[in-house]
Amino acid sequence: MIDISTLNAAQITVLGSAFCVMLSMHFTTQLMSQHLFYWKNPKEQKAIIIIILMAPIYAAVSFVGLLDIRGSKEFFTILESVKECYEALVIAKFLALMYSYLNISISRNIVPDEIKGREIHHSFPMTLFQPCTVRLNHHNLKLLKYWTWQFVVVRPVCSFSDDCITATRAVSNLVELGIHHCSQHICVVSLVFSGGLLPCVC
Repeated sequence: MIDISTLNAAQITVLGSAFCVMLSMHFTTQLMSQHLFYWKNPKEQKAIIIIILMAPIYAAVSFVGLLDIRGSKEFFTILESVKECYEALVIAKFLALMYSYLNISISRNIVPDEIKGREIHHSFPMTLFQPCTVRLNHHNLKLLKYWTWQFVVVRPVCSFSDDCITATRAVSNLVELGIHHCSQHICVVSLVFSGGLLPCVC
């Protein structure tokens, strides 16, 4: 048994973090087993499982970031990149899940009547290359999907180049940073616009 009164603040933080990681793993395993046991809708449930796995990945990366052992800094850098790439995939799967719940099919050109024609307002800087106001239709829903998936492609490229820059101790690459932030902004804007679909789910 560990005597907490003999531990310093850093050790208590690491112990608390380890407990949170185990708690996250427990709840994730519980949710995943429920989905696997009641495997009724594979397309949606695969997306849900990918989204569920985000919590333990975040928890594990945060825990490794707190450790101060040999090689942990390099390991944390790699884990951080994996987490960021996985985060991009989760965002895309979340959008796909919303489309699935709303019976939207881009490939089969299916857009429910409740959604069709709904008004979406763009904000700056999207207004530089898009009209201020658009109506939801097949074309705009396809755009939202592309805007989200471009982040899934750009994020790993940016993570890999960032790791290479860090490994070679080169000067921070502002172009790579700019590309990443533009890509992330477009993806977030896509999700915000997708939020306009949410009232239809309820």
